Amino acid sequence: MSAPHPRGASGITYKHAEEGYFDKRGLTRTAGFWGLWGLGVAAVISGDFSGWNFGVGGAGWGGFLIATVVVTLMYVAMIASIGEMSAAMPHTGGAYSFARSAMGPWGGFVTGLAETIEYVATTAVIVYFSASYADSITDELFGLSMPGWMWWIILYAIFLLLNIAGAEVSFRFAVVVAVLSLAVIALFAVMALFSGALDFGNLFDIEPTDGNSEFVPFGWWQVVLAMPFAMWLYLGIEELPLAAEESHMPARDIPRAGLWGLGTLIVSGGIVLVLNPAVVGASAIGSTDEPLLDGFRAILPNSDVAAILSAFALIGLFASLQGIMFAYGRNIYSLSRAGYYPKALSLTGARRTPWIALVVGAVIGFAALLGIQAFGDTVGDVVLNIAVWGAVLAYLLQMVSFVLLRRKFPTAGRPYRSPFGVAGAVFAGAIAALIFVGVMLNEAYREAIVAVAVIYVVALVGFAAFGRHRLVLSPEEEYAMSGGLHGDPQAEGYGAIDVEDIDPEARSSSV
Repeated sequence: MSAPHPRGASGITYKHAEEGYFDKRGLTRTAGFWGLWGLGVAAVISGDFSGWNFGVGGAGWGGFLIATVVVTLMYVAMIASIGEMSAAMPHTGGAYSFARSAMGPWGGFVTGLAETIEYVATTAVIVYFSASYADSITDELFGLSMPGWMWWIILYAIFLLLNIAGAEVSFRFAVVVAVLSLAVIALFAVMALFSGALDFGNLFDIEPTDGNSEFVPFGWWQVVLAMPFAMWLYLGIEELPLAAEESHMPARDIPRAGLWGLGTLIVSGGIVLVLNPAVVGASAIGSTDEPLLDGFRAILPNSDVAAILSAFALIGLFASLQGIMFAYGRNIYSLSRAGYYPKALSLTGARRTPWIALVVGAVIGFAALLGIQAFGDTVGDVVLNIAVWGAVLAYLLQMVSFVLLRRKFPTAGRPYRSPFGVAGAVFAGAIAALIFVGVMLNEAYREAIVAVAVIYVVALVGFAAFGRHRLVLSPEEEYAMSGGLHGDPQAEGYGAIDVEDIDPEARSSSV
């Protein structure tokens, strides 16, 4: 099959994959609808336990409520758009795959890198907050406290082993911890509603600045700046396309699991947003690393029961740690398999998991935590903002890809179509762009922006010098090169496009 457009002009060179190349990078289909739902919910649910609350401190409860409503609408439109693209492109690349087909190899690399930054940084944030929770619990119950870096090593090691153990183990674990995490939130809700600690007046205990109200105490621009923290209630649900090659029926189940998972998170996030500050107080909750633990403490003061219940709350953080680690592993795997990253990163072991990609992502995340701590910055805030900025960049580029693909590949198969169409993608992209600008203009996020910029400069230089000359026709590349006609190489077979069919300027010898 011949490529629809020559590729030499973009400076990209494809090479033959050596014999057995894809066999060494195989994945196994193990996930059904509930496995995907569990993975999506598990990846996000830690956002209900910590991180979101900093938005209340910055914008007040009312301001954060407005930010959350806007961000929720963005995710509804975006998940529907991503669902359409994932059904059409049922391979592991996710955001990179969509952008590769819409904007060429350079667009695919820029978007894929943004998602790598998002997921590696998000994993680091969850490790950080999990360590804070775990240390508080062990200190209260057993008088045992350890330095943060020791907890980070322990948590990374445990969840690396879990993810390397196999996709089936990962999906089953995701379902179990997602259900347990939702049960913890439900338990907190019941206890809050029937406790004397609940006071909805606490939602407005932040003193407004001059000219502002108790509902929006710091002005409307702070509402925009609070949107990254509202994203923490949903960030990660968009990872489901990365499980496409491990799903039994990706074209059907990934869009459906994404929307059902998002609906679940809207309910759980709404419960936490209203009840947790009503128990603890908006002013107090806006600066704590462990808001749900503080909620249990407020309901059960001077009781070890609070610490025990908070140990169950730690399940939510563990759920997301497993889910997001799965995401960065598959994201790095797909970019490596196509040659954008070093090809060794996509090798899979006996259990058919990209173990090298998982380990490398963990090392980078751990180093980032140590580095930021060494500079004396607030680790959670900085790494969270790195994750959010990477996420909104990936979101914006994916929505641009959606619009371009509707025009560029009008005849490509689309088993699922977004009910919001191009208008929904434009809306979601506009909100992502607003958040992107808000983060960029906020001096408090400057360290995160500089960190992302440095990563991009180094990565783009590396791709320009090496990666673009060593690309392989992976599933994502084959789909793009065939104009959307070669959708599922696992079903249709690898090699539907031959390197010899590509423009000679873009061709070179075997890998």
